[in-house]
This record gives sequence, C-alpha cells and structure tokens, in this order.
Amino acid sequence: MAIKVYNTLSRKKEEFVPRTPGRVGMYVCGITPYNHPHIGNARPPVVWDVIRRYLEYRGYQVDHVQNYTDVDDKIIAAAQREGVDCARLARRYIDEYEQICRQLGVLPPAVTPRVSEHIPEIVAMIGQLLDNGHAYRVDGDVYFRVESFAGYGKLSGRSLDDMQAGARVEVDERKEHPLDFALWKSAKPGEPAWDSPWGPGRPGWHIECSAMSMKYLGQQFDLHGGGSDLIFPHHENEIAQSEGATGLAPFVRYWLHNGFVTVDQEKMSKSLGNFSLVREILDRYPGEVLRFLILSAHYRSPLDFSDERLDEARRSLSRLVNGARGLAWLRRAAAGSPGSPAGLQLLAEAERCRDGFCAAMDDDFNTALALAELFGLVKAVNACVSQVKSSGAQVGRAEVEKVAEIFDVLTGILGVGRLQPDTAAPDSDEQLVDGLLDLLLEVRQKARQNRDFATADWLRQELAGLGIVIEDGRQGSSWRRQS
Repeated sequence: MAIKVYNTLSRKKEEFVPRTPGRVGMYVCGITPYNHPHIGNARPPVVWDVIRRYLEYRGYQVDHVQNYTDVDDKIIAAAQREGVDCARLARRYIDEYEQICRQLGVLPPAVTPRVSEHIPEIVAMIGQLLDNGHAYRVDGDVYFRVESFAGYGKLSGRSLDDMQAGARVEVDERKEHPLDFALWKSAKPGEPAWDSPWGPGRPGWHIECSAMSMKYLGQQFDLHGGGSDLIFPHHENEIAQSEGATGLAPFVRYWLHNGFVTVDQEKMSKSLGNFSLVREILDRYPGEVLRFLILSAHYRSPLDFSDERLDEARRSLSRLVNGARGLAWLRRAAAGSPGSPAGLQLLAEAERCRDGFCAAMDDDFNTALALAELFGLVKAVNACVSQVKSSGAQVGRAEVEKVAEIFDVLTGILGVGRLQPDTAAPDSDEQLVDGLLDLLLEVRQKARQNRDFATADWLRQELAGLGIVIEDGRQGSSWRRQS
C-alpha cells in the first residue's frame, strides 16, 4: 500500500513519491534557542522522529536535517538581559533541548546546521536574489520583493492583498511593499555581525532555512516539516526566496505541519501563564510517558496537555509494557511444536494487527490508530498467556518468536512500550519496582510450596490493592499491572 501524506501546499492527501527512488530528503525547522524548551517544543521532534522511523521501516534512506536558529532578535534580547554572549546563550539552550530529545527517545538527525555556521551560503543566496531582481538594497539592509514572485501566498492560500490587510508588520517607509521581508539586516551596536557585500550585518529570519536545506538536500527535496504557526510567514517566505533564487519549482514536494499544543484546553500563551517547561514535566514523568501522550493524537490535530492526560498516558503505556512482559513469559514457556493451535491463533492476530498498524501509518502517519492496533496485539498476547496458564495449552517457539519480532518492530517505530530500561526515568526506579515485584512473587511461590496458603493469599490481596494482578497457571505464576 502506498503512503499518503496531507500536503499543506495542495490542501489534500497525496501519494508520497520521493524525487529519488528509495531516498527521502527531509528538512525540519528546529528551535530558536533563547529560553528553556516548553511543551510546545517537545511535540515536533517526536512527530518527525516517528515519521522518519516509519519511512525507514518502509525501506527508505532518510536524510533528516533539523536546524537551529542561533542568530535571532530574541536571542540578542535575551543575551543582553542576562549580560552574556549570544553564542554562549544559544549553546546553553541547544544543549538542554538535545538532552530533552534524548529523554524523549528521539533519534538524532543526520545534520543539525546552525545559522552562525552558514553565513557564506546565506550571503551567496541573497546575492542570487539580487541578481534575479527578487531583492533590493536599502541603507545596508536587503529585502525580498514579494511582488516579484507570482506564486506568493500559494502555501497559506491567501492573496497578497489579504495578507497585507491582516498582517502585523512594522511600518517601514523604505520598503517597496509592506510585506517585503528582510534577507539581511545591517549591523547595530552591540549585536553580532558578519561581513557581506552590503556591509556588516546578520541574516533575516527566513533566508537561513532556504540556504541550509539546499546545502544538505539540494535545490529541490521531498519533505519539509514544522509547526502550523510557521506556514505564514516563514514557510511562505521560504518558498518565495528559494524558487526565486533557483528558478526551480517546486522547492519542496510535500509540506507537513504539526498541530498546536493546548494546556487544559486553552491556547498556550505567556499572557495566560500556562507554559509548561519540558524539564519540569520530565522531573515528574518518564520521557516515554510524554512521548506516548504526544503520539496519542494525530500529528495534525491539536494536542491537549494536562497532568490528567499524562497520568492516562502512563496507565496506557503500562499496558504496552505488560504486553511485552507477557511475550517474554510466552518465550520462556513455549514448549509446543510449530503449528500448535494457540500459537497459530496468536500469530494470525499479530499479523492482522501489523497490517492494521501499517495501514494507519500509511494514511498520513496516524499514530493514534496505530497505537490502537498495538493495543489489539497486547490483548491477543494477554489472552494467549491466560489460555496457557489456565488450560495448559502449548505454543510453539517459532510462532512466539515471530509475534515477538512483530511487537518489537511496531513498538520500535513508535519508540514506546518496550521492556528496555527507560533512559528517561529518574535513576532506575521502574527497574527497582519490577525487581521487587518479581521477588514478592518468588516469596509467594515458596509460601504456596510450603502450603502456607494464608500468606500466599495475603500477598495476592495486598498486591491487588496496589494495582498488581497475580495470575496462577499450570506453567507457574506471573504478575501484571492492572489495565
């Protein structure tokens, strides 16, 4: 089945066909590192990480590029407030962001270019735009001439007149048109600056992504990602300046945008004071829980964030982990020959869930439906475990190994629900709890062997009160968290 993606440019789902068979060029707009990352900064890296993982699962080589805007008005203002160097301030918040990404299980992009390291490429591109008549100089500044680009507005779907009427732009009488945007800003006292043919200065916001994406992915590439807030003006301007400089269209085949994050069903904003810093969330919840919450909604849909939603995600994630634990138990208990009815039934259900999972991901990377299919697989595993324990049914090792492989592949694509230690969890608390539960189960087993059923029953009841279910069967006893 072909992968279909919702292309913001066409405003419809399209079959995904990369320019080069078997290879995908993917550029994602990263953060402007001027403050601690908030919850809105956590969603994009998880979204694009899963999209990358699924494309790789489907056999593509993915060239994943994500930038850092380390030259920006906000960074300059923050550095001046703190009395520190702009580069040092940017490095501090980039380091924090990358640590958070590791805690969220995000694979590092192939390249993470920074504006400060690509000034020559930016200057060269501005020169092209001047030569092509798409830009003009004013007192050491360089502006893009929006009226020179006939397709301006095609991404956001608005006309130039509509955008001018609704735009919040500073009045600058030096500009030919109110929506003309800065490609190069002349140097001001106390600000970082680089040499250029137009005098010392620094790049405007939009030109950086065009120059850096082209350096690493070519003048035309497959997929460009970012938040919905970047559609206009940032991505609109990227298209205009990129296609204006090269004369090639389309600059990008597929534009994908993730939805906004709300907090307790209110738009996140500084004025409301409802910004949640990611580091504070990760002090209270493992990174995998936050990752699960992010994936529980389709990437284009709004994502509502709250402690209640995090608690719900933790409970749901525990069901996946219990499924992994059930598979581990079946692997140890497997003793039947290949072709046993219980094993064949489990394998058939696992293959059905895998197909449903892939169908969901093929439909514009619908992680919410993909998770539902994964829970269907967990349900089948739990049913098989119960059958083996209650009736003594046997399962073949070959079938169980195939099911375990399917489970590992699907959870690997999403990056959740595996039995490996959670690197995001504080210390190793989760492992310690699991080890203690295993020890209590062993104590209970010995009590039963000694016919001390009062102690055994007491342990079962006490653990049940903590949400731990003990299951006894012919193959032994096991525990699971109550779902």
